Amino acid sequence: MGLTFVKVKVGNPANGHRSEEVQCLVDSGAVYSLVPEPVLQRLEIEPHSTREFVLANGEVIHRRLATATFEYEGRRGDSMVIVGEPGDDPLLGATTLEGFGLVLDPFRRELRPMQLPLKQSRRGTAVVDRW
Repeated sequence: MGLTFVKVKVGNPANGHRSEEVQCLVDSGAVYSLVPEPVLQRLEIEPHSTREFVLANGEVIHRRLATATFEYEGRRGDSMVIVGEPGDDPLLGATTLEGFGLVLDPFRRELRPMQLPLKQSRRGTAVVDRW
């Protein structure tokens, strides 16, 4: 197994004409995607909140969050994004991947469509199956 990188287009959800291509490491173990602050600044994307994160060594850090639009191979959606600080590498995290309906195939090192379970209740309304 190895590392998987993909190029995604990151954009400002408030201005569909502003976007920039970013090469990201696919990290399906990360909850949120991470985009360097200079990219978000160029796109005029402002942070809206702060969250606490725990690093692999147990250290607790606080990072700002924003919302960005992501596009990959014709799939598009808005997602929470960590505002990257100096030394942070761009990541494509699980919530963005799930929003795309994609999953990482670690053996082929590629993104593949995921099965999205949906079943109907007795009343004929759709219900998302909870694993």
